[in-house]
Amino acid sequence: MEIYVDADACPVKDEIVRVAERHELPVNMVSNSWMRLAEGPLIRRIVVSDGFDAADDWIAERAGEEDIVITADIPLADRCLKAGARVLGPTGKPFTTDNIGTALAVRDLMGHLRDTGEVRGNNPSFTARDRSQFLQALETAVQAVKRGSAAG
Repeated sequence: MEIYVDADACPVKDEIVRVAERHELPVNMVSNSWMRLAEGPLIRRIVVSDGFDAADDWIAERAGEEDIVITADIPLADRCLKAGARVLGPTGKPFTTDNIGTALAVRDLMGHLRDTGEVRGNNPSFTARDRSQFLQALETAVQAVKRGSAAG
């Protein structure tokens, strides 16, 4: 079991490291450029090219069953679910085979509405409650993989 993090805009990197260290799980922090990250024997810093979707491609090519992916990127979540990985958003919301279709549709709709000027912005602020929910969701996901429960 490994944790893969779409690290460029991830607000919960420190929380991921805390859970990973508690369970002695390797963490792959994947980004398009160098960034300051926690150091440790389980933390791998992967810097990919700045090509479009390079970090997503790196993660999607490696994540599979028994792995956990942390991303807010819905198309990446879809790719990782298809590979059998568990996927969590940074607020702790799990992406599952049951909800990914709706998430993709809403993403496309919101993009269209932004393009036409009907809607501006789509990024609610990240709260302490989101951070807490994420920690609980990641712990739950790790425990579920350890028990061998099926991914969503």
